[in-house]
Amino acid sequence: MDRKDNQSPQGETARILVEFLEVAITSIVFLKGIYPPGAFERRKYMNLVVHSARHPELRDYIHSAVSGLHPFIQKSYGSRVEEADLEFSLRSFFIKLPFSESLTRVLPQDCRWEITAYFRSLPQASTSKEAELWIPTDTQQWQQPPLITPIKSMSSEPLSVQLYLEHPGLSEPKA
Repeated sequence: MDRKDNQSPQGETARILVEFLEVAITSIVFLKGIYPPGAFERRKYMNLVVHSARHPELRDYIHSAVSGLHPFIQKSYGSRVEEADLEFSLRSFFIKLPFSESLTRVLPQDCRWEITAYFRSLPQASTSKEAELWIPTDTQQWQQPPLITPIKSMSSEPLSVQLYLEHPGLSEPKA
């Protein structure tokens, strides 16, 4: 994502969070072993070594999905967050990610994954073309309440970010 000098404070905060989400999702997909290790390459982000997708379709899918979150995030955070404080806080997520691997179950070979975002309010439908990729829904993700494994939380006023894993409940039928 490119930084824009004329971007509003809310836009800059949203840009940082979208960029973070893109790298975080790619890192999680790598750590879970959904694709072979050769599908990723190491690179630096926020002075940490992370993994980025080498396969163009995977890279484009993650990029387009999180880019579509920009208007939602921008609407959610009305004031500027100090960039250095935010980046320092977000770095802690990347430091914690490799340790969360032991908290998760081994995934089956034919597993599927998706990106889900929860917001208190939604921007207007015509805000951006990317936002149209996201489908608002009131349906429940699981038939039973999910098991939630907290990984990391951070709060840097005015925003809070939580990283957790959702697993199907113990009585959830396998699809």
